[in-house]
Amino acid sequence: MVEEQLRPRGIVDERVLEAFLAVPRHEFVDPALGVRAYDDCSFPIGYEQTISQPFTIAFMVQALEVAPRSRVLEIGTGSGYQTAILSRLAHDVFSIERIEQLLDAAEAVLARLKTGSIRVKLGDGSLGWRSYAPFDRILVSAAMTGRPDALIEQLAEGGRLIAPISESAEHLVLFTKRDGRAAAQRIARCAFLPLRTGAA
Repeated sequence: MVEEQLRPRGIVDERVLEAFLAVPRHEFVDPALGVRAYDDCSFPIGYEQTISQPFTIAFMVQALEVAPRSRVLEIGTGSGYQTAILSRLAHDVFSIERIEQLLDAAEAVLARLKTGSIRVKLGDGSLGWRSYAPFDRILVSAAMTGRPDALIEQLAEGGRLIAPISESAEHLVLFTKRDGRAAAQRIARCAFLPLRTGAA
């Protein structure tokens, strides 16, 4: 997967590649998939949700430039695969999931694997996690319909936030915070499931 799907397509951050080598994707998908678990495609994980394709995750994580001392907020735990990847790169990962069954399943897998420091909670990810803010990096793994102001407020000075933003078209947008303001840069077209908001 790393040598055939990620590196040839521009994923060159060695820490990111090492994280993908270290985290077994087959643990986070239906066992019936077998070796297909490492195909560069998304798969259903139940509750009308999917695990993103490896390249998409790698592209987003590389754009974040996660440092070993980073505190990362992840919006959308899903299967927990991306959470595990982030935990290999960051000092602390805080992850929010709105669907309780998915969160329970992800926690069970993460507990079996040797991951870094991860804290999870059930809730509306669009609101962030104020009690642990500010965060050095924020990754949103479902499409939002506008600028994520509540999350930007919880981003540390110099921090980076990446999110799929769906307006006339859907793009991955990278926000970089400087002097209290977040500059936005569209970096790729994309297609994500919509972010579920409201009470869990």
